[in-house]
Amino acid sequence: MGTTQLETVPEPKYWHLRTVLSEALESEFSVGEILPNERDLAARFGVARATLRQALEQLELEGRLQRRRGVGTTVAPPRVGVAVGTEQHAWPGAAEDGWQATDCALAAPPAAVALVTGTDEPVHTVRRSRVTHGQPVAAELLYVPQPSVPDLSAIDAPSGAARARAVLRELQRLELEGRESAGQRGAARADDARELDRLPGAPVLVVATPIRAPGATPAHTGATYRADTCRLTFGDTGGVEIHQDPERRAS
Repeated sequence: MGTTQLETVPEPKYWHLRTVLSEALESEFSVGEILPNERDLAARFGVARATLRQALEQLELEGRLQRRRGVGTTVAPPRVGVAVGTEQHAWPGAAEDGWQATDCALAAPPAAVALVTGTDEPVHTVRRSRVTHGQPVAAELLYVPQPSVPDLSAIDAPSGAARARAVLRELQRLELEGRESAGQRGAARADDARELDRLPGAPVLVVATPIRAPGATPAHTGATYRADTCRLTFGDTGGVEIHQDPERRAS
């Protein structure tokens, strides 16, 4: 492997390096292959290791690389195409949407959720996960105030996945007015990182969705998507999709 010096360019050096590295990934490496260590890469391209790390982090965010403790930096497989959003007028769990309910517990809601739902009392907190082609792509917390599902107390399912499914069924009894989603970049918390098979602090996309019924917000969802596997598009119908990147191909 020869030595390549970066030319003087007006753009930030790490961004130019990201472009050069991207071209190298296409021509020199195959999916799953481990890249040389940072010292060797920095020497090859004639840059400081801090500049190299910035470029590697950018490529990880774009889904081109995967960085794992104890393994190193590997070339990522093509992004998985997954339908993320449900219909504008459908409750979570109302149809087969790729999500799996895994747990449910009564817990105090985060301050932002309490502000939207209008209660700081303990709420039903449903955890759902999503796996596509054997790869974990998203984790979700659905917050449901107790008054939204008053008949749940009669259901003999105190916790776990059965309780989660019961909450989802009870929600479907309500009249649904609509839902609006908003997304932003974030960093994986410890619990989400474990579920998504990432390191804590890894880049993620966080999509918050208040769900409205006449005169109330009976539920609120917060879904965390692996930023290295998806690209979100918000359409006129309120749907959200993860699209496969047409420029990525497995070698």
